[in-house]
Amino acid sequence: MKVGDSAEVTRRYSAGDMADFAALAGGDLPGHVPEPLIGALFSYLLGVELPGSGTNYLKQSLDFRGAAPLDVPLTARVEITRLRPEKHLVDLATTCRLPDGTLVCEGRALVLAKDVGA
Repeated sequence: MKVGDSAEVTRRYSAGDMADFAALAGGDLPGHVPEPLIGALFSYLLGVELPGSGTNYLKQSLDFRGAAPLDVPLTARVEITRLRPEKHLVDLATTCRLPDGTLVCEGRALVLAKDVGA
C-alpha cells in the first residue's frame, strides 16, 4: 500500500433492489438510491479491495451532494491519502460519481489495517 493507491467499483441499483432494501429496512420505497447503499459501496471497497481483508472502520464522514437516480451506474472510489504505519492507520478519500462525472457523495475514511507500508 502507498499513498495514491485506489480502488473502485461500479454498481447499478434497480427498483427491485429498492424493494429488497425497503423490506429489510421496514420503510417505504425511495425514488432514488438511499444513502446507506452508497455508503455500503465504500464498505465493500475498504473490506475487500483496499486495504482489504482484516480492515476495521474507525471513522467515516460522507457529504451527500444530491440524490443518486435508480438504474444509473454509480462508481464509488477510495484513494489512500495518508499512511501511518506505526499505528496501522490508513486515511482515504471517498467519492461516488454518476457516469457523467457528477459527484453524488464525497468524504473521508480512517481505517485500521494490516500490512500498512510507509
